[in-house]
Amino acid sequence: MGMNSDAQAVIPSKVVVLATGGTIAGRAATAGDNLGYTAGEVGVAELLGSLGEGRAAGVALVAEQVAQIDSKDMGFALWQQLARRCAFWLAQADVQGIVVTHGTDTLEETAYFLQAVLAPGKPVVLTCAMRPATALVPDGPQNLQDAVAVAAFPGARGVVAVCAGNIHSALDVQKVHSYKLDAFASGDAGVVGVVEEGRVRPFRPWPSYIYEENWPLPQVGAAAGAIKNIVLADTPVLNWPRVEIVVNYAGASGWMVDALVAQGVQGIVAAGTGNGTLHEDLQAALLRAQAAGVPVVRSTRCVFGRVQATPADAIADARGLSPVKARVALLLALLTP
Repeated sequence: MGMNSDAQAVIPSKVVVLATGGTIAGRAATAGDNLGYTAGEVGVAELLGSLGEGRAAGVALVAEQVAQIDSKDMGFALWQQLARRCAFWLAQADVQGIVVTHGTDTLEETAYFLQAVLAPGKPVVLTCAMRPATALVPDGPQNLQDAVAVAAFPGARGVVAVCAGNIHSALDVQKVHSYKLDAFASGDAGVVGVVEEGRVRPFRPWPSYIYEENWPLPQVGAAAGAIKNIVLADTPVLNWPRVEIVVNYAGASGWMVDALVAQGVQGIVAAGTGNGTLHEDLQAALLRAQAAGVPVVRSTRCVFGRVQATPADAIADARGLSPVKARVALLLALLTP
């Protein structure tokens, strides 16, 4: 017998808010204090309550407290937990999109990680704040409201970050200011779009595995198995590879690299100066590490631009990824069986 004539397709009508803490959930002793606060103090229900009556026109909000941390303390176990909760909710037919509240310090790394392991066909929107929830004029409620608008926007997909009205791709977003409310930029690529009075105005395609040519792990073969283990495994991944970042600067030596190799490091990202340039002593140590079997990737510490690679380069470039995102890409590649 065919489908019951009364059966109807489920229309997505929910946005799920997954809270992880951060400044957006921070609390200070006095309202005028934007620095001496404790991150991750305000629960997700209270965050949503700050939005008032017009918090989510046309969608129902579902809240879940995944963690309560300062994002400087973000780690592998919480990444896996967050990815699993995202995967669960993305699979629900009535869910339009997901909002993740997150601290600003490591937001760009979490965004890249989630895009790499989920490549979601629905939007996963990270949002944040530069002022705590107890500030005289907190920025969190507006950022959260904008993030909900993006998560509910028809056609939105992939992992993005929303802050100060700007929509950034997970591939491009970087925190570029330590204090301003508009603390993020997307480098040469520019923003994906903006949110203006609750209206989403896209400028370029939403992030996807196909669109972004330099996502490191195509979802085929061994890479698909590694991603499946991260997102769907019943037990935590315990064998996260140890990948570290070294920075080039005037007078840089190879001492740190040699020490890391001696300690059993499994991968190294070099944040070079300019076009990924490296002091001769640092480069020599990196080449020794590479010869010893330690994968090495070269990025640039510059916020704008990318390493322009040549066939003569002895160390592979990061294909446009910032040092911290190149680290995520390398550890995922090393995790692949």
